Amino acid sequence: MSNDHGGLTTTIDHKTAASTNYDAVIVGSGISGAIAAKELCEKGFKVLILEAGPGKDLSLNGYEKYLDNFYTATSKDNNAPFPRNPNAPMPRGTDVDSLRPGEPNSANFLVQNGPLVTDTTYCKVVGGTTMHFESKTPRMLPEDFHMKDKYDVGVNWPMDYKELQPYYRTAEKEMGVSGEVDSQNITGTDNYAEGYVFPMHGMPPSYLDQTVGKGLNGMTVDMKGEEHTLQVRPFPQGRNGIPNLEYKAFNDGENFVPEGAVSLHQAEIGERCQGNNNCTPICPVQAKYDARKTLVKALRTGYADLLPQTVASKVVVDDSGKVTEIEYKHYDSMESSEYESGSFKGKIFVLAANAIENARLMLASGLQSSSKLMGKNFMDHPYLLTWGLLPEVAGTMRGTVCTSGISDLRSGEFRKDHAAFAIDIHNDGWGWATGSPYTNLHDIVDNMNKYGKELRHELVNQISTQLLMAVMIELMPDPSNSITVSPDYTDRLGNMRPIVSLSIPDYTLKAVEKARQVTRQIFQRLGAEDHTSYDPLDFGYVSYNGEGYALRGGNHIAGTHIMGDDKATSVVDKNQKSWDHENLYLIGAGSMPSIGTSNTTLTLAALCFKSTKKMLEDLI
Repeated sequence: MSNDHGGLTTTIDHKTAASTNYDAVIVGSGISGAIAAKELCEKGFKVLILEAGPGKDLSLNGYEKYLDNFYTATSKDNNAPFPRNPNAPMPRGTDVDSLRPGEPNSANFLVQNGPLVTDTTYCKVVGGTTMHFESKTPRMLPEDFHMKDKYDVGVNWPMDYKELQPYYRTAEKEMGVSGEVDSQNITGTDNYAEGYVFPMHGMPPSYLDQTVGKGLNGMTVDMKGEEHTLQVRPFPQGRNGIPNLEYKAFNDGENFVPEGAVSLHQAEIGERCQGNNNCTPICPVQAKYDARKTLVKALRTGYADLLPQTVASKVVVDDSGKVTEIEYKHYDSMESSEYESGSFKGKIFVLAANAIENARLMLASGLQSSSKLMGKNFMDHPYLLTWGLLPEVAGTMRGTVCTSGISDLRSGEFRKDHAAFAIDIHNDGWGWATGSPYTNLHDIVDNMNKYGKELRHELVNQISTQLLMAVMIELMPDPSNSITVSPDYTDRLGNMRPIVSLSIPDYTLKAVEKARQVTRQIFQRLGAEDHTSYDPLDFGYVSYNGEGYALRGGNHIAGTHIMGDDKATSVVDKNQKSWDHENLYLIGAGSMPSIGTSNTTLTLAALCFKSTKKMLEDLI
């Protein structure tokens, strides 16, 4: 990372690492693992970071290879920048189009046990899923932490919002969050410390956001007898904007300096967001946060070793339950199934892959937890997509994928009866829902017989008024929603693939029904033509009260090793430390007992900063 042509790379081979005793062995180089590595290394502890996927080259040139992959890919799905890797396969949404439950040998890595098929994806490359995430960073609401007490649904967290609040601030600084606090106080209570500001000013709302807001703001909807007023609000985002000079009051008197792209020159000046519409999956100028920016801080200390293309295959414990080592399989080439195996030793071990992969590894190691809840309570946000055409040109395709939305239905007494939800306004038109603009192009050429100037004019006319509203709906923890493994289903290296069992309960389906009603009202308010339709043959199709809907996965996977204050009803404690294995931490969104209506990345980052304090106590 010293210049445009070179960068930090792993300086240790797996055999040398296997002969080294580390203070901590961390599985996963995404945001959870990067935070743990940074915090431990900065205190002088020796850390090994394992990554199943490729990506040891952290130079600008290495990143631009991902960009080239994306630009030349036929399918622009979330994992398009990253090469297919049979040695460390990852799910891709494009692989589930024709999948049905009971077809486990599909191209998709996840074995789908149903009844609902999910197109949830995640990354196996250095940097993890932050390499393709959307970068929205809202906090959870205070009431989300005690749903059982307040609404008699779900479970309570073993901590309240105030306990996590300082770590939210730490995570917002690490990710360089851009936002305005005033737009986030939606519950009538102050969720932020007095006078707090985000490190950077908020991203400006897109022209589409402004057009929708002009017609929508002030609209009211009825939620089980409660009147809720809607307003288009910008989201806080983990992407570089304009530093907020007032933030120095929360930064030891220093102005916030954003992290730039992975090159020395850009890191000094701080590359700002340019409004590229393909920031998901990959930002061309690296203005968007990804975990490599945190990981590099660990590597620069000299106390971290990074080993990509190294798959953790088994967690080994002694008779007392203490972890003694992690077995691995290291491969030199993605084109070959050949690998070398061994084991790594350390004082503490940290599983930081993600909610699915952490549970998969533990279950493949025969470690089900004394509560028998390992892999249980799998959660993700079901998304209901609705789409229409606005009566005026709205600037669709301008700006990053999603800059604003409607957050006013995240809280209320209606949560006693059905789930809460938030609504994203998508600046990329109907792409997620229908495959636009490619489907528009095919229709114009094949059915309208237009080409040249007429084709371009018609394409602009069709795209510029598109509005996609993506409704993110709360899903409560349910032990029947789970990740399991079986030796019947393995990948090329012989590691067991995760089996996903997922169903949508009435509590969430009621919210799906209500969300569709609300979006219909919104389209009517805006004078928009509602073009939403759901195919009964769609892999995510569900029926409720006589109406059908198609649901999509939100990639906010959580809950497979939930935290609690009782080892009989949880897998880890509130520091994400295993109840059963004294030197093992399972960190990330898998520890979250519920997910509310916020994207999970900021909350899991805050939890990881909190957990590292306990890790440091264990090592000192």
